[in-house]
Amino acid sequence: MCSAYNFYPRVIDVYWLRNGEKVTSDVTATEEMADGDWYYQIHSHLEYTPTSGEKISCVVEHASSKKPIIIEWDGSLPEAEKNKIAIGASGLMLGIILSAAGFLYYKKKSSGQWRNETRD
Repeated sequence: MCSAYNFYPRVIDVYWLRNGEKVTSDVTATEEMADGDWYYQIHSHLEYTPTSGEKISCVVEHASSKKPIIIEWDGSLPEAEKNKIAIGASGLMLGIILSAAGFLYYKKKSSGQWRNETRD
């Protein structure tokens, strides 16, 4: 997703590059939408999964900028997302370990009670 916010005048060009070549397929975009305060916004989405080593960029051309604004796509997860995954995986492992320990304790305890009842 590539978005441009708070621009005026309305005319803007937002497009994608794959290894320096303009991408024309698998792109969806909104029209320039008014924010209600004389400014506009637009969103563009490239429906594509890059292969290893491919360079994907979003380019924004607008009258307020002397040269195009080029944002390179970074496929790595943000640090916050990595932390969420690590915490979730740790919680899952802890849950599995505690469940297994509880099950073993229950089996051991119940098999000991069974032997006590049969001896009477």
